[in-house]
Amino acid sequence: MDSDAEEARLAALRSYQVLDRPRPATLDALTGLAAVLFETPLSAVSLIDRDRQWFAGSTGLADRQTPLSVSFCVHTLTDKQLLVVPDARLDHRFSAYPNVREGPRIRFYAGAPIVDEDGFALGALCVVDDRPRDPSDRLLDQLTALAGQAAGHLALIRSRLRLADLGDELARAEQREEDLVASITHELRTPVTSIQGYLELLADSGDPGLAAEFMEPIQRNGDRLVAVVNHLIAGTRSDATALPVVLAPMDLGAIADAATRACASLAEAHGVTLRLTDGEPVPLEADAALLTRAVEQLVRNAVLFTPPGGHVTVDVPGGPVAGVTVTDDGVGVPPDELPYVFDRFYRGRYAREQAVPGVGLGLALARQLVGAHGGELHLTSSGGVTTAGLVLPAATPDGSRRPRR
Repeated sequence: MDSDAEEARLAALRSYQVLDRPRPATLDALTGLAAVLFETPLSAVSLIDRDRQWFAGSTGLADRQTPLSVSFCVHTLTDKQLLVVPDARLDHRFSAYPNVREGPRIRFYAGAPIVDEDGFALGALCVVDDRPRDPSDRLLDQLTALAGQAAGHLALIRSRLRLADLGDELARAEQREEDLVASITHELRTPVTSIQGYLELLADSGDPGLAAEFMEPIQRNGDRLVAVVNHLIAGTRSDATALPVVLAPMDLGAIADAATRACASLAEAHGVTLRLTDGEPVPLEADAALLTRAVEQLVRNAVLFTPPGGHVTVDVPGGPVAGVTVTDDGVGVPPDELPYVFDRFYRGRYAREQAVPGVGLGLALARQLVGAHGGELHLTSSGGVTTAGLVLPAATPDGSRRPRR
């Protein structure tokens, strides 16, 4: 079997998730039935891994696995045919095996290949005896049928796993929909309610002097409303729709500085220390507005998820690769949430429980903006430290850093 075919077979085997796990009762039952039919002391559902055979079902066997060097079942993989060995002492393929020469002194072996619905040979259902045997064709047909049932039970096991995964994903999708509705409702209703309140006060008072006093909060909440709508529009742009990027020579440090300054008031309001480290100029060609917005999203996200007294650091390390890192010592991201942080509208447990502002589009939008520059965005979180880092294409010979096309 060539290496590519073997890797595909192994991938199929592992998709059933039965290796190194408790034996399924249904497979144990099949081996028990096979042992009764053949009147043998030993029977097994043997799954062939890269360098071992794992007994996913067994009767009379003390071992959970054995190396392939003593496996009879591995010989069923190549042609996917029934293998019958009446007396292993007389078969040159097996006569030198230690399990033939010594305990358990295998003499008779019969194994029917377990072939899944995709045509992959996973192993064999076998019966073993310590005395020579010459079974009838009728018995061997039954062994083949039992091997087919083993393949069917494995398929059911995998189907249940996939349904469980689908159920989890559906539950997550439903939760995200509920969170999205609640978040958008809050983000839109708050400024609208505020604007309505000020307008009602003006209408009830009839005092023209109040107009000037109320103009600033009305305008501020109006701007917030527009910003939320623009954020939703930008964040829901299809990945297949290219962002219009206008490139010009820029200093990445200046972009990081602008993004940090834009979040300074937010950090101050949250009692978070926000700092931009000094660094050497990092020239590149970029759309300043879009890239600044991407970094701003990372900084804003870090600030919102850092409790009062915490720290957020923005760093432009320089070197051969243009990049920005935003590090915080905030609440962190649980390991089970890390795969979803860049999904649109995803809000983790902390965001929901603490009513952190936003609709779950910040990181998704940042990744889209960085991707439009040919770069990549990553986020890690462990040991109380969360780091979001964007990396842009390496420098070209003339010293500029140009997005990949």
